[in-house]
Amino acid sequence: MALAAVLAAALPGCVTQTQGGANAVEHTPTEADRERGADVHLELASLYLGRGQTATALGEIKQVLAVKPDLPKAYDLQGLIYAAQGDNGRAQASFERALQLAPGDGGTLHNYGWFLCQQAQYEQADAQFAKALAEPRYRDAERTLLARGVCQARAGHWALAERTLSRSYELDPANPATAYNLSDVLLHLGQLDRARFYVGRINASREQSTAQSLWLAVRIEHRAGRPEAARVLGRQLLDRFPKSPEALRYEAGKFDE
Repeated sequence: MALAAVLAAALPGCVTQTQGGANAVEHTPTEADRERGADVHLELASLYLGRGQTATALGEIKQVLAVKPDLPKAYDLQGLIYAAQGDNGRAQASFERALQLAPGDGGTLHNYGWFLCQQAQYEQADAQFAKALAEPRYRDAERTLLARGVCQARAGHWALAERTLSRSYELDPANPATAYNLSDVLLHLGQLDRARFYVGRINASREQSTAQSLWLAVRIEHRAGRPEAARVLGRQLLDRFPKSPEALRYEAGKFDE
């Protein structure tokens, strides 16, 4: 209840009264009150999106834009919401509007680049990632390098992807997603010792290892002509993730899919 009261007090359009019965004084929200309320709605929209409640998140964004119609962050988040709903036309328009208002915002450039990558628009996506990385005040380079490397791999640019993901790994060696994608790219390049090293770091931790990382390790050992090592890893895969698609591929011997 206390949290609800705080949120309600911050929302625009609320009228509060001081205690005093007949002498109560109404307080009409000021511009500062409305702006604080818009900030609350923006935060709520992000939380709802994280929970998959996209319709509710979109409603919160509309309330933000009613108060701050030129807020770049609102259009950026709106783009993410529309993308989650599969409304690609409105998502693209939202990202483009955000970048019209804040052309050098690295976060929006990253989000727009990833959106374009999801649409298989690889060259356009790479251009957005490059702009984000060129921004001197951008502080999430490792995240954008990861996304850029994944996108380059999807486009079949394996050598470029290896360089990009290696740079991301240098900046954030503890990120298992970076290690996994770098290992996968190295497998495609035939650099099996390096591929084994990076996926091995993931699988060394039970908390980080997944069906996908164990299957990748199996495929590396199979390609390297090490059947016993592949069997050991395959047994781990079957024991821990027996119903996973990766376990089914292992049992079927589909190592090259």
